[in-house]
Amino acid sequence: MRVTKKVLLPEWWTRLKCYLDSCYKERQFATNVNHFANLVFRTGSYMSVDFPKVMLLIESSRSSGRELLHGIVNYVRLQGPWSFYWEPRGMGQPAPAGDWRPDGIILRDSERLDEILAYQVPTVVVGHSKEQVPGMVNIITDSDRISRIAAEHLLACGLTHFAFCGFGNRPWSRARLGAFADQLRKEGYEVLSYESDERPPGLNGWQQESAMLAAWLISLPKPVGIMGCNDDRAQQVIEACKLAGLQVPEEVAVIGADNDELVCDLADPPLSSVAINFERAGYEAATVLARLMRGEQLEQPRIDVHPTHVVERRSTNMTAVEDAQVARALQYIRSHSREPMQVDDVVRAAGVSRRVLEKRFRRVLRRSVLEEIRRARIAEITRLLVDTDASVLYIAVNTGFTGIEHIARYFRASVGMSPSEYRRSYGRV
Repeated sequence: MRVTKKVLLPEWWTRLKCYLDSCYKERQFATNVNHFANLVFRTGSYMSVDFPKVMLLIESSRSSGRELLHGIVNYVRLQGPWSFYWEPRGMGQPAPAGDWRPDGIILRDSERLDEILAYQVPTVVVGHSKEQVPGMVNIITDSDRISRIAAEHLLACGLTHFAFCGFGNRPWSRARLGAFADQLRKEGYEVLSYESDERPPGLNGWQQESAMLAAWLISLPKPVGIMGCNDDRAQQVIEACKLAGLQVPEEVAVIGADNDELVCDLADPPLSSVAINFERAGYEAATVLARLMRGEQLEQPRIDVHPTHVVERRSTNMTAVEDAQVARALQYIRSHSREPMQVDDVVRAAGVSRRVLEKRFRRVLRRSVLEEIRRARIAEITRLLVDTDASVLYIAVNTGFTGIEHIARYFRASVGMSPSEYRRSYGRV
């Protein structure tokens, strides 16, 4: 009797095979297209193809807008084609004039929203100035989860004083302030806040604003962790700290939201930020618009944009813990988050007894050593699921788990879903 032995091929071989298969399919598709074109030209006939015409009024000046556009393009490559009207633009620029009649629109809301709605075609609105536009499909960021992730990150730094800096005239900023304060109130902390209206860019306005912001920063208890409502606001906080003579992150740890890499790198020190999956939201917006243009009725007129994880940079790279043993333990946990770790390993690194370390953790951080280990390990797994295309098995092996089932049990116990489910919900499209 012949016995067939199964051989587990390495991941790189599977990826290579998929790539070669896709190349073959693309070549066959191109051959079919050429054959169709030759047939049309030989018969002398003409066929017009009626592509859906879509107007994209989304800014290219910001990372969030560019990622939304990427998501839309990814959908069209798979399900299109569409005919687009789009031009490079900034936030709040006027709507285009002309006779071009779109079949659908995806736009950032602005003061000129009524001009666009006058087209009376299926429309998806990306929220910024308004809470929601009635009767339209609205794209709304998940402010509760964004603020919770930011609060948890600052808590993990060992901070006990917290503040929020936002824009009083933006509904999403007010929502993030409320969620940030609620999360920290559950932990027994109060949040101080500074808000002013978001204004058009201008040097004169910033000079006056920066002086008031610096005065507020000086008045805060130190060390303090501050969440900016977005990366622009957080970058302004860092600049105001320089004016106030405050050290970042030693005295003021700052975190933003959106993870706009250009803005984060312009900050000095570079800004930590909550990454938000705008690309997936763009893909979902295109999916919904396609259904609306086909005449379908939708039950859920809202698309939520979810955060994924914190991209840590130098603005929060600190441990605000006076207890030297607890600080040493936290540093050990952070630097070994990819390795299997037991409480006894942390105890040895801290140089005190387990009972003493647990007591100090509870007093300083209000959580156990094991809870901190799990938090750091889950954060690392989450980052790998979202930022990389590595398989779950690869991530499991490289973070010290025995296999997929092991990492799935560990991850589900904290997050409430498996790693694969998390990637499908929050990973790249």
